[in-house]
Amino acid sequence: MTVPPDFVDASSNLERFLLDARESLGHATTHQAWYSVLGVFVTFRARLSVAQAVTFSQALPPILGAMFLYEWDPAQPPQPFGPRAGLASEAQSFRREHSFLPGSAIEDVAAALWRNVDRRAFERMLGTLPTEAREFWALPAEA
Repeated sequence: MTVPPDFVDASSNLERFLLDARESLGHATTHQAWYSVLGVFVTFRARLSVAQAVTFSQALPPILGAMFLYEWDPAQPPQPFGPRAGLASEAQSFRREHSFLPGSAIEDVAAALWRNVDRRAFERMLGTLPTEAREFWALPAEA
């Protein structure tokens, strides 16, 4: 059996995603994009159960899935979803010294993510999550 292509191509897939996210966010570097995406991931992850977070991570390309789970304390109880503006503000406050997130950060990261995942698998996975979780990743035209 061969190594799955997703793992063989993991580094180039991450680089492609970060370049895409950098463009969507209007950032100058992929380092800025990394922290911006991480801030959005952490904000979303805080609202999921352990099982939901693992399910979400498995629908992402391998390194993005690992990034989603990075430095997570799964003992923390899930927080409720709130208004989009509050979620965006929370994402912007993540590691403030590294944050370059615009107010449109969630939408910008969602757009880049949708362009870099298996859309059918991602849609199926989102269908298993609560409505608020699906709305978090909705593209502006779909929201």
